Amino acid sequence: MALPTNTFTKYDATGNREDLEDVIYDISPTETPFLSSAGRVKAKATFHEWQTDALTAAAANKQLEGNDATGNTLAATTRYGNYTQISTKVVVVSGTQETVNKAGRDSELKYQIAKKGKELKRDMEFALTQNQASYAGSESTARALGSVESWLFSVSGNVVDGTGGTTPAYSSGVSAPTDASSTNTISFTEARLKTVIQACWTDGGDPKVIMVGPYNKTKASAFAGIATLYKDVPGKKQATVVGAADVYVSDFGEHMIVPNRFQRDRTALVLDMDYWKVATLRPIQQIMLAKTGDSEKREMLVEYTLVASNPNASGKVADLKTS
Repeated sequence: MALPTNTFTKYDATGNREDLEDVIYDISPTETPFLSSAGRVKAKATFHEWQTDALTAAAANKQLEGNDATGNTLAATTRYGNYTQISTKVVVVSGTQETVNKAGRDSELKYQIAKKGKELKRDMEFALTQNQASYAGSESTARALGSVESWLFSVSGNVVDGTGGTTPAYSSGVSAPTDASSTNTISFTEARLKTVIQACWTDGGDPKVIMVGPYNKTKASAFAGIATLYKDVPGKKQATVVGAADVYVSDFGEHMIVPNRFQRDRTALVLDMDYWKVATLRPIQQIMLAKTGDSEKREMLVEYTLVASNPNASGKVADLKTS
């Protein structure tokens, strides 16, 4: 049906106001489970150090009556260290953009600073949970902290690798990365997880957290040990299908299964969080940069490292399939 002659519509008009909501929708995840769970200590230098020790193996200690006492063999402590890493985000906003009327925020500068602060914490979570080696840096190369995977040594069987996979080593107390190029991937199975948990417990650890990427979170939920698939909802005449597992009960206690979007999905971390800390040399701070023109400049900065107080308290199942 044709419009009446000379009908003026919105297609002809030039002065209609825009209909823009005064809200900005952002679903980017900001959960940082490792960073949030780790302890906090203060670093006082760019190379932060700590010590570990271990008791000798238990033995049948039988001595002669009246025997002279002789000194036992004494072992020195093991000294570890990690370099601090500097992470930054920089915001530069023009004077005009800060002044004009905007939807969803009053100040562009404040909005961008808040956004970059969240991004900085995500970057910290990413760096802490990778297999990055510790590196001293130079005038041309940035310092790097040794990430959690690089501290998990296969000392007592607390690491399960795929065929041909390698575990890290360390030199002068500094971590080295794992082999990220292995193509002999393995499935995340309950048997492999049990092997690592048992090894950690035998060493003296109490790993209460199993941290996994999204794909292997679904694999953990499919372990055969999960028998109850339905539960009643109080006050409602209906049942809920249980398709996920958040707690795994082994012979050595209960373990929270924690999904992490920022760690490598190819590794399941079995963690005793009592022995993981973040050492901060410079906490997250906002620095006002020199004004060089018609703009405002701010730098968000943090300098930190990872403390693996005793790596043998934790372990990992590495080289996992991710699809």
